Amino acid sequence: MAYSYSPLVLLLLLLLLPFSVSAAVATVTGHENTAPREKLTHLHFFFHGRFASPNATAVLVAVPPGTNATFNTFGAVIVLDDMLKDGPEASSKLIGRAQGLTAQASLEGTYLLMVVNFVFTAGEYNGSSLAILGRFVPDVSGTERSIVGGTGKFRMARGYTVGNVYIWTASYFVLELDAYIVHY
Repeated sequence: MAYSYSPLVLLLLLLLLPFSVSAAVATVTGHENTAPREKLTHLHFFFHGRFASPNATAVLVAVPPGTNATFNTFGAVIVLDDMLKDGPEASSKLIGRAQGLTAQASLEGTYLLMVVNFVFTAGEYNGSSLAILGRFVPDVSGTERSIVGGTGKFRMARGYTVGNVYIWTASYFVLELDAYIVHY
């Protein structure tokens, strides 16, 4: 007597085949492809900038049409190449640069949109960077900005920075920053 298979049994076998193959592959490969453990790094440093020439590190590059704009005018765009140092004094050790731009993004007061990379050039994180995005309010302590990425030792970073104004004058500023970074 010849065996006959119903189409339902054949369909069931075809549907189960991928599960058995993936189970076999999972058993052979084990846990080799798991990601490394994440770690939390806390950095404390100072962001030094200079508005006035000579040696300005924050420069007004675009202003709204028909205005005699300053840094505080709505629509003003400022390009930065500021210094990251290990202390608040001008003589403190340079550990990196804050490179990017800010835009005066509010009609009511000085509220800057900040898009900047913290590029580390010395120490344990030399060659690594953090991408920062968020609002900066110069006269408010504890302003937070998001860490939205990173490179080098901070690859796939996320987290936040908390900034406090240490010094703010008409020609220069120093911000005290704490960065809380989750990365691999």
